[in-house]
Amino acid sequence: MSVQHSESAGDRPLIPRPERTPGALRAACTVVAPGLLAAYDQAKDQALAEAVEHGSLKPVHAYLSHWATLLEIERHPATACEYHRAEYLARIAGTADEAREHLRTAGSLYRAAAEAVRAE
Repeated sequence: MSVQHSESAGDRPLIPRPERTPGALRAACTVVAPGLLAAYDQAKDQALAEAVEHGSLKPVHAYLSHWATLLEIERHPATACEYHRAEYLARIAGTADEAREHLRTAGSLYRAAAEAVRAE
């Protein structure tokens, strides 16, 4: 499945793509996904703790990339709806094959968002 975030697709972004900094991503989260703020703060705290523990910035870079991707999804209402629907359907699926199919959809949307963020 190909995911396009084009204006002609009727999935205009709610906000401009935020910079990949903790403050900018948190500010974006407050606008497009306020229900995720607690998870965002927890992920940031965990990444910083792991960075200190391991003496490496890799956990911080991973957290920034992951949240930039999630917020890329959330910036586009139709994409966010499709992503959350796929995750929900995977959780309530009656069979493992059905769950896998929905997880493939969610994964495809996540990968497309990650690619869009990397391409900037």
